[in-house]
Amino acid sequence: MQHTELRRTGKFLLFSCSAGLIEIGSFALFNEAFHWPYWGAYLTALVLSVLWNFTCNRRYTFRSTEKVARAMALVFLYYCAFTPLSTLLEHRLADVQGWNGYLVTFLNMVLNFVTEFLYQRFVVYRNSLDTNKFAH
Repeated sequence: MQHTELRRTGKFLLFSCSAGLIEIGSFALFNEAFHWPYWGAYLTALVLSVLWNFTCNRRYTFRSTEKVARAMALVFLYYCAFTPLSTLLEHRLADVQGWNGYLVTFLNMVLNFVTEFLYQRFVVYRNSLDTNKFAH
């Protein structure tokens, strides 16, 4: 049982890292090339990474047959809390206190990794782990 959870955590980490690359890359594009306001670049980059991460983790990490609409609604609820809090943290640290924006974004990504894994594992996919065709 522990081996399965360790593998699941490893997969979540790998998909989160790929989502992080999407987030940082799109943030850099919106921030550096298009000169969007900081919060707008962060928020858009976050949405893009969430969509990627959700799709990959539902299918390969949690290997769930949970209905997409239900699972996405639960993840949406998570982000209803995480997004405003992390956007506020980004604004306070980067815009108000002058921290490096990339450092603040990285810190938020680590916070997101830990809390989202726990939320998805124990709330979203709690009753549907390892039920899709990739689990067999």
